[in-house]
Amino acid sequence: MYFPHVPRLAAIALLAATASGCASWSTSSVDGVRRPAARPATLPAEVVLSESDMADRKYLRLGDITVTVNKTSAFNATPTREMVNVKLQEKGAELGADAVIFVRYGDLDFSMFSWGTLEGKGRAIKFVP
Repeated sequence: MYFPHVPRLAAIALLAATASGCASWSTSSVDGVRRPAARPATLPAEVVLSESDMADRKYLRLGDITVTVNKTSAFNATPTREMVNVKLQEKGAELGADAVIFVRYGDLDFSMFSWGTLEGKGRAIKFVP
């Protein structure tokens, strides 16, 4: 029995599977969120990142942030600390943070579903007068 459309359908399915694997993706979460009353979101570029505490200024803890950057195919860029920093700044900005402190990075991991994964964590804070 011959099915004339099978080669065409197989080619379309292969193309769709290949194209869908070209996008990278990331996830994020926030624990212990404490939002200040009606504060606008900050611009991501204005969120300061620090691997240590900022004990010289008073601040309000907004929450602990976890972000993950994933490489979904061999053709995407390998996740870097800079990529994680951008995601930490974006998530901090959503919370209205002035800074993300205690920034930590995981190790580059590989799994069945990712060609590379890098996790970052930090604490979003808002400076108080």
